[in-house]
Amino acid sequence: MSEKVYILGIESSCDDTAAAVLCNNVVLSNVIAGQKIHEAYGGVVPELASRAHQQHIVPVVEAALKQAGIKKSELNAIAFTQGPGLLGSLLVGASFAKGMAKGLGIPALGIHHMQGHILVHFIDDANEQSPDFPFLALTISGGHTQIVQVDNYFEMTILGETIDDAIGEAFDKSGKLLHLGYPAGPEMDRRAKLGNPNAFQFTKPKVDGLNFSFSGLKTAILHFIQKETKVNPNFIDQNINDICASIQNTIVEIVMDKLEIATRETGIKHIAIGGGVSANSGIREAIKSGEARFGWTTYLPKFEYTTDNAAMIGICGYLKLITGTADSDQLEVSARLKF
Repeated sequence: MSEKVYILGIESSCDDTAAAVLCNNVVLSNVIAGQKIHEAYGGVVPELASRAHQQHIVPVVEAALKQAGIKKSELNAIAFTQGPGLLGSLLVGASFAKGMAKGLGIPALGIHHMQGHILVHFIDDANEQSPDFPFLALTISGGHTQIVQVDNYFEMTILGETIDDAIGEAFDKSGKLLHLGYPAGPEMDRRAKLGNPNAFQFTKPKVDGLNFSFSGLKTAILHFIQKETKVNPNFIDQNINDICASIQNTIVEIVMDKLEIATRETGIKHIAIGGGVSANSGIREAIKSGEARFGWTTYLPKFEYTTDNAAMIGICGYLKLITGTADSDQLEVSARLKF
């Protein structure tokens, strides 16, 4: 293998079609095409998502190669999201990647989406420094909430995960009750900065071990909104910032409680976060505060690497190649792919 390894990464697990080119661990391009069509439905419509991927994938890959300034013949491998995700969306990216790889005579590498969110920290400019092994990864997104012990690049153990709804869904569904649109997370975060996080109290769910639960919190928020608006129809408009701040504060406390237990039980104090919800300012500030409170060393990726992107898929492909862990035989996509 040449000293310079060029990887094309393709990500199509949900509603973003993304392609990136990496030279070793340096990102040369990172292109994302979103899908505005889902906003009208208040959530991602799988059939519409897969159709949009079919329209976007060729121009997105072409743009990534052009921005990187390389020819497809220079690629050493193509990495793609194997799962988990929406089956139709995964199939579009996987089929394109495998077909292109076969045509070029190079390996196609299937990548676990959540491992991508974790290993994004090993991109050259993702943060000030890469995590030391072992470390704990908090992966938080619209579909996942996990605490993972990472002993090496591809030696990972899930210590805890949500038993019902993911943290991103808790933000979005709560935001929907407040008429914040979709996705509601960013707007809730913005308003939370303007409100009082202690204005309203919500009971935190009691879940054993390191697992999470957010369905009960969503129900509590629903009942709270129904009760208050029955008394005062203008309650939401008059208290929107305080409501957002209080909801976000409760979710952050749930996350921090579990992380504190995880670090105490494992003795590991290196903490990395990843996934779309890791862009939330309240969570980032709370994690960072763990350095002074608990002696943690924390790793917060750049915002461009928090949402679904192909650079995280590309870095996984690169690490698989250099560690000799690439498997070109097991490439079938799976909506519920396990670690």
